Amino acid sequence: MEDSGLVSAADVRLMQDLAQRVVAVRPDLVNSDASLGELAWIWGKGHASEGASWRRRLWFADGVAVAWGWVQLPRRVRRGDGSVKDVTHAYLQYQVHPDHRGLVDDVIEWYDAVAAGVERTVVPSAADAFGLGRWRAYGYETDPDSLGDSGSWTQLNVRDLDDLDEPGGPGRPLLPDGFRFRTAEEAGARAVVQAHVDAWAPTTYTAEAYEGVRRTPPYRGDLHVLVEAPDGTMAASTIMWLDEANSTAEFEPVGTHPGYRRRGLGRAMLLHGMRLARDAGAGHMTVACLGAPGHPAARGLYYGVGFQKFTRDAPLIRPAR
Repeated sequence: MEDSGLVSAADVRLMQDLAQRVVAVRPDLVNSDASLGELAWIWGKGHASEGASWRRRLWFADGVAVAWGWVQLPRRVRRGDGSVKDVTHAYLQYQVHPDHRGLVDDVIEWYDAVAAGVERTVVPSAADAFGLGRWRAYGYETDPDSLGDSGSWTQLNVRDLDDLDEPGGPGRPLLPDGFRFRTAEEAGARAVVQAHVDAWAPTTYTAEAYEGVRRTPPYRGDLHVLVEAPDGTMAASTIMWLDEANSTAEFEPVGTHPGYRRRGLGRAMLLHGMRLARDAGAGHMTVACLGAPGHPAARGLYYGVGFQKFTRDAPLIRPAR
């Protein structure tokens, strides 16, 4: 075991390696915030600005990481519009290999020690019956904010990539006249950052954050796709994270400028992206979205291009004492 410390780029690679090994045997047990692409995205965009509030611990067997925990402690977040958000609770990302599931108790006890005295949240996979039982044994309960039509839980969606051009498939990725696909390499850093800010404002995303993403494996500029409008605005963008070991790829994030929504840009971009991912060696694709009934937009978009629900997370909370 390694003692607690700040999260490093080397730690993230070990976490990603574990994600790939869990995908190979039980993909339904990969927590929504612990996939190869999600780890790259969170680390890349946030470590420069928020890394001082991150703590981690890893557990090893025969020199190989078999469990890890990554805690985001309470902190103040400054966003690009000048606003400030105070995060008052702790949040845990974690993953345990199913062959070492007993380590979930170690993860929980470490989390409770590192984040003692504050509200604690975590989102294990709903498919992990053993893990959910252990969290509840330590006093964690369903987060009330996840209940109801506007709940905050996430579902993972999947689709195979072998039928993109088949009759009855979702069709060719047609863009409206004057729009065109660009890669991040073609568009340039300034346009790439602005595309994300426009889609997700208010956001902490900056040029520094994008540089962090760009330097985080397995980022590839040719798998970072944007849609350029006739006036030069980057109207939509997405990154695809390729897991070569498992021949899979993941969309994260996916966003469209509010002034360009409902024009079919997201659909066309996803179809184009899936073809690029398939050409790069992926056999199937994943994408996450909010799953509650009150959040139909993204879910409908993904269903419309052939994705189906695979699993979901189960947000848990333990109040401060």
